[in-house]
Amino acid sequence: MENQLTPFIELKDVCKTYGDSTVLQNINLSIMHKQFVTLLGPSGCGKTTTLRMIGGFETPTEGSVYMNGEDITMLPPYMRNVNTVFQKYALFPHMNVFENVAFGLKIKNVDKKETEKRVEEMLELVNLPGIGKRSVSSLSGGQQQRVAIARSLVTHPEVLLLDEPLGALDLKLRKEMQLELKNIQQRLGITFIYVTHDQEEALTMSDQIVVMNGGFIQQIGSPIDIYNEPQNAFVADFIGASIIVPGIMHKDCDAEFCGRHFECVDTGFAPMEEVDVVIRPEDLKIVDPSEGQMQGVVKSVLFKGVHYEMVVEANGTDWLIHSTLHEEKGDTVGLRIAPFDIHIMKKYRPEALNSAADSEE
Repeated sequence: MENQLTPFIELKDVCKTYGDSTVLQNINLSIMHKQFVTLLGPSGCGKTTTLRMIGGFETPTEGSVYMNGEDITMLPPYMRNVNTVFQKYALFPHMNVFENVAFGLKIKNVDKKETEKRVEEMLELVNLPGIGKRSVSSLSGGQQQRVAIARSLVTHPEVLLLDEPLGALDLKLRKEMQLELKNIQQRLGITFIYVTHDQEEALTMSDQIVVMNGGFIQQIGSPIDIYNEPQNAFVADFIGASIIVPGIMHKDCDAEFCGRHFECVDTGFAPMEEVDVVIRPEDLKIVDPSEGQMQGVVKSVLFKGVHYEMVVEANGTDWLIHSTLHEEKGDTVGLRIAPFDIHIMKKYRPEALNSAADSEE
């Protein structure tokens, strides 16, 4: 029986440099079998380089890559049971859909009957049954993406790497494909490693998110943990809207920011340690001024459909607030923050948090 506690893919102390430029620094990452893992971060953070190392298209300057406990650092791509889906689908325009999907099986000399069976299964899986004879140039962008996914899955890889595969699609189709990809991954039970700079995409699809910046891993965790418990200001600011203000931890559960003390639930900081305080817009509650921990004036109000987005100036800070309650511009309001909605973080340092971030099943 498979040991669920044994990492399926591991990167150990991986560094990558190009001349004088360092792209990755001390990357330590463990990925469990059958997980949907997303490498998330801004352009140039090293996420695609990390993906290419797992695929065998790049070799670490230092460190090692393991799969199933075997060192595959120097193993060429064709000897790894890994396939890749790129943003540019790289379909063969002179081949029809069937021929495109069957290409990998042809290279492996799979017999005709088995090839037909597998291609039909894959087209069914990506909701494109019966289009094998159509030209790929006659397909929409979303259909071409599905064909590219079918082609990558037809050879039964253990790992599918996806490098921003939905970036060229319109918003509605991208959201549909997010759900499709997650469903496909769950049905097949294989490991998906996905690269994106889109936070919503990562939160929607992932079992585990690896947030990267400047060649370092900043945090590893489930979507809920990454959103609710960011480990530093970069993660808090990159994942969803947030207000980040400087603060001081007087003692456990006693934070000072914006000129007053607040009860919180965070512990483990040194007395009088300078910290970053993050508060999500949905966690700020508007109350009567007499009941508020802070009082302020509404500077702007926007209707966003499911909520109002307001900016309230209070205690020298512009607070972004999402609320179903409507206040008028110029109104004086009170603001309250529950202790568990105040997140205290170490002052942001751009270096890695690899040693502190543990992978989750």
